[in-house]
Amino acid sequence: MRIIVADPNLAPHRERFERQLPAGASVTWHDAADRDALSAGIVDADVFVGSKLPAAVAQTARNLRLVHAAGAGVDGIAVDALPPNVLVANTFNHERSIAEYVLATTILLRRRFLDQDRQLREGIWASSVYDAALTQPDALGAAHVGFVGFGHIGQACWNLFQHMGCTASAVTGRGSADPGAGLSWVGKPDRLGELMAESDVVVVSVPLSESTAGMIGDAELAALGPQGILVNVGRGPLVQEEALYAALEKRKIAGAAIDVWYEYPVDGAGSPSRFPFAELPNIVMTPHSSGITRQTFIGRIDDITANLGRLDRGEPLRNVVTR
Repeated sequence: MRIIVADPNLAPHRERFERQLPAGASVTWHDAADRDALSAGIVDADVFVGSKLPAAVAQTARNLRLVHAAGAGVDGIAVDALPPNVLVANTFNHERSIAEYVLATTILLRRRFLDQDRQLREGIWASSVYDAALTQPDALGAAHVGFVGFGHIGQACWNLFQHMGCTASAVTGRGSADPGAGLSWVGKPDRLGELMAESDVVVVSVPLSESTAGMIGDAELAALGPQGILVNVGRGPLVQEEALYAALEKRKIAGAAIDVWYEYPVDGAGSPSRFPFAELPNIVMTPHSSGITRQTFIGRIDDITANLGRLDRGEPLRNVVTR
């Protein structure tokens, strides 16, 4: 089995990857940005592992049996350019790290720690203990959490929130979830307004599609209200860009943690939006890093190499993506 790996996030775990390969397998590591070298290398490869496979490169492969995404998304892989007999699989293992991010940023915003940090740097003690005009913040455990999407990420987040004493409800594409999940209710997306109105914290992790793009706009943010917190770890365009900026600027919602954006960088630099979110004091801005931990990529290495073992033995693969 000849394997091509072209993903910089897996490179730090190269030794682990190679140690777990099937006997007799060979692997070469490529820079995903070097299309010429990648095209030459993939010609006789059986397996491609990576997050980006352009159509022009995919079409040069003659023996490809499996394209294994190095993460959950396959939007960077030109699936339509692959012959129909080529399997496509993905891997997750980011949900626990993302859940940590969601919990941490929710606490920062709900307890007003961002404001307190900023003001104390200027000598202002922004606490009701020192300023009677300030109200006492609510503990996280008193919150009702609304999940927009309840897949791997939503469930991992709920595991943490539940231990803090929160209650929760969810809207999902199917309008259902595991009966043992412990949610107050689960509904279809037509109940999104109801979910927003009753929630103190809303976690967005639904996949981006034609039906979900822009699903949260002015009306939904107004329903969340001036005490509400929005955390988006799904995709930026799930929340309407201008509506989100206006809601934060005008304090129509209390705050937001945004890890997924509307514009992405070239060579690691560039603004994430056409609006000046960076000037707002009530937002946590992160560069799509909520799932980026060492443990995430170790888990992905283990998933991918386990699938390569199944491929070598002629067994069914896990996490095969429907094409």
